[in-house]
Amino acid sequence: MNAAVLETADDLQLISPVDAVVTHDGPVLIDFDAMIYLRDSTEDFIDSARPALLASLLLRLLEAIKPWRWTGGDATRDVWRVRCVLLLFPWTKQRWLQRAPMLAVASGNAPLIAAMQKRSMTPSNPPIVITTHGFEMVVAPLVAALGLSSLRLIAARHATVEDQLEGKFRMIVRRIGHEAVRRALVLTSSRRDDMLLDSCAVPLQLEWSQARRRVAFSDRYFPGQYLAHTAEAGETFGAAEILREEFALWVLASIALSAQPILHGVGLLFLLLSFWTVYEIGCIDRDRIAARKAAVSAPAVAPRLWVPWTWASISGALAAVSLRGFTLDAAIGCVEWCVVLVTIFGAFALYSRSVGSVRNVWRTGLQVARAAAFVALVPIHLIGAVAIGAHVIAKWVTQHVGETTGKPASTDAHAILRLSFFALLAMLTAFATGPTTILNWSAFALLAWNLWRARRKLSVALQAIRQSVAAREAPQRRKPQPVDKK
Repeated sequence: MNAAVLETADDLQLISPVDAVVTHDGPVLIDFDAMIYLRDSTEDFIDSARPALLASLLLRLLEAIKPWRWTGGDATRDVWRVRCVLLLFPWTKQRWLQRAPMLAVASGNAPLIAAMQKRSMTPSNPPIVITTHGFEMVVAPLVAALGLSSLRLIAARHATVEDQLEGKFRMIVRRIGHEAVRRALVLTSSRRDDMLLDSCAVPLQLEWSQARRRVAFSDRYFPGQYLAHTAEAGETFGAAEILREEFALWVLASIALSAQPILHGVGLLFLLLSFWTVYEIGCIDRDRIAARKAAVSAPAVAPRLWVPWTWASISGALAAVSLRGFTLDAAIGCVEWCVVLVTIFGAFALYSRSVGSVRNVWRTGLQVARAAAFVALVPIHLIGAVAIGAHVIAKWVTQHVGETTGKPASTDAHAILRLSFFALLAMLTAFATGPTTILNWSAFALLAWNLWRARRKLSVALQAIRQSVAAREAPQRRKPQPVDKK
């Protein structure tokens, strides 16, 4: 029987939540997820969607767009996730009905369920109410499989965001009234139940030791799932940032030379996926080595090596076909790209195992690869090469300054430096090769992109200039007052 240290209004008391459920002389409100059911029912429902790869892609797309921003914020996130799964994978509901009994048997909280059933055997006892932030459609099959279908269930509706915005406390009060809540024992593990705990007679908030929250599809590798949670010298690798930086640079540096710009963009996207999948393997290896040296736990994401390499190989082959068609040239491109990927993997392994100045050399090489690896398959024009050079130099400078000062370099600092280097290198190139180097649409597009990425720093600089000019002009505007000689 589990016991937990619980904080009440008076002091800390060591009590048994199971005994409290049986003996309390008022209503008993028990949270479902991580309490009666020792998992997260919403995540388990979403995890039932098949094909798993497509469903996982859907969830990642939703996380990138965050449509719940328009319906009340994070409180409505699960409504979007569940409804999209039901819309695009409607067979998930039937699969859930088949899967729920097995999950209930494996993850039901047996001591607590026994206490609930024992209390329910005495008709004179005030009722037990199962409460949850989850959805009735998802939770009801689990409740039935746990043998608790005779108890009242208060859960949210999946077809509307109103219940999630209202919150569990108001949803419960609307169903059973303030007086019942005031006399109730509340047993929950949720950090979102503060209002409910403050309003009840006996608040019991604890985490059951066997509870495990498993995020949907967390056992399936998908490129980028580790990069999103790691950093290198203060630099993060979110998908949105990679698209805004490296992918935009790749496109602008090369698309003017392509006869089929749409296929060219698709090919670069596959190439980007292939490259960053291998880069992610390197990041995992780097962090594992760092964890061993620091005697801490290794990264949680540990895919079998062949899985990300399969992703990288397939996406690289699709990139070669998109960029060169179904030709012998595409097959040669596949071989060339494989050489690039193996080289990147080897360079990252050496970087992870190096120290001091040697490590900095390998890191600079990886920075060059991030900006220019695509040229193994794609031709670029001269101004594109200038933009890549400016990008790499600015990245090296910002990281060096960050290491020297002990403060991670910001994206804005890198953007303004890159703009400066791009302008300088472009002018020098124009002096050497003629003005046509910078008087073309590619140069204008790259300049516009650099200006846009540096807009925040430019805005701050312009404001500082305006304030400086205004401060200098202020004394001149103050004319001396005429002296009255009378």
